[in-house]
Amino acid sequence: MATTEQFRALFDPRGVVVAGASTHPGKFGFVALHNILANGYEGRVFATNRDAAPVLGIETVPSLDDIPAGEADLLFVCTPAVTNLDVLRSAAERGIRAAFLASAGYGEAGEEGRRAQDELVALAEELGILIVGPNGQGLVSTPSSLCAQIVAPYPPAGRIGVASQSGNFVSSFMNYACATGVGISRAVSAGNAAMVGVTDFLAFYAEDAETDVALAYVEGITDGRRFFRELSDVAERMPVVLVKGGATSGGARAAASHTGSLASDDRVFDGMCRQAGAIRARSIEEAYEVAASFATQPTPRGNRVAVVSTAGGWGVVTADAIAGTDLELLALPDDLITALDAELPPRWSRNNPIDMAGGETKDTIPAVLAIVARHPDVDAIVLLGMGIQSNQGRMEHDGPFFPEWGLDRIAAFHDRQDHRYTTLAAELSEELGKPLLVATELAVTFPDNAAVRGTVEAGRLCYPSSNRAVNALARLWERTQWQARRHG
Repeated sequence: MATTEQFRALFDPRGVVVAGASTHPGKFGFVALHNILANGYEGRVFATNRDAAPVLGIETVPSLDDIPAGEADLLFVCTPAVTNLDVLRSAAERGIRAAFLASAGYGEAGEEGRRAQDELVALAEELGILIVGPNGQGLVSTPSSLCAQIVAPYPPAGRIGVASQSGNFVSSFMNYACATGVGISRAVSAGNAAMVGVTDFLAFYAEDAETDVALAYVEGITDGRRFFRELSDVAERMPVVLVKGGATSGGARAAASHTGSLASDDRVFDGMCRQAGAIRARSIEEAYEVAASFATQPTPRGNRVAVVSTAGGWGVVTADAIAGTDLELLALPDDLITALDAELPPRWSRNNPIDMAGGETKDTIPAVLAIVARHPDVDAIVLLGMGIQSNQGRMEHDGPFFPEWGLDRIAAFHDRQDHRYTTLAAELSEELGKPLLVATELAVTFPDNAAVRGTVEAGRLCYPSSNRAVNALARLWERTQWQARRHG
């Protein structure tokens, strides 16, 4: 059983040793050392190289035996599997308490590899070293500015803890973090999970002050009862979003060759997730958006949704999306309609979705948002149509007539207003403890748009479509319902 101290050595080490550092920029031993050095890690960094050749300004040594004792907690192993038992023994003598093994050729490589993996685990347990992997991609810990992995990227800091049986999807989740601005606290590829698996990391995240949401990718489980028990325990303490590979027969065969995982019956797995309180996503993209929603939005207290839009069509398709969930499109109370009548022209929809019908002035959107958000019958809001004017301002700015005809002033005005609207949306959500989700395709088509920037700078996810915003909101409500059932 891994200890909290060992996980701290893994994610917040005093120093790191790269075993098998290489002078060749295409080798794992070069890339791992480069990524540690290039992303701001402030602890001591050591490296071994059999020729003691300098690498990236680091004076390497031929063996771990030449590294001072007590200066490093984490070993990143890029050496061949055949040498790794000796590497672990030397690491234990240096006081190292955690090791990440990028080395392949273990449980994923047949019977002989499985025997080598068992021997590796037995030695690590005897030495008191936590090993992660083997056959893994690496780990990231933004609180320690640590990027100990064999691929990019390094994500912005945030509150999402990632654990994955596939290193590829650690990269995918971190790429989404870079794209959206909703960051990550810890991320790790469990590889073959020889000693610790996904739920072990989730249990650590549940105790970690730097992490609010757990995000996981799994391909299969070997002990279903234990997996359910541990997943339930974590879900009791924090939201868990999970996506599973190997749901089909073809995927199950691929999983077996990829990480040596045995896929479970998908229907059983789906029911287990619902009972345990984990939110199962249908795709990697959805998984990240739902996790980012838990990390940045309050959990809804009810399911009554108001849709606020600057134009009608967006509201119509959003109402359709809500109809396919357990959310409710709120029938506007009379007092809310009366309050909105005072702010909007007579042609507004007088219904939900609240279509402002293009009648807004510079202060209409803030007034309408505040009225709707503060109404006690409204549990959540989906806000649509932000960024239209600043998108026009972008075209004017880039066109041949700028800055004449007052285009400089109007473009700047629209930027200020759209940024103001989405900033206010986040402020109201924080003040009232209600989800307020901003959705616009500008999040992906023109991510520098002022409305998108206002959302991102406020620490929120800007959803690329209202359908995706509604799906995320429905998943937030799903957790509220599970907690209500769990606690009567």
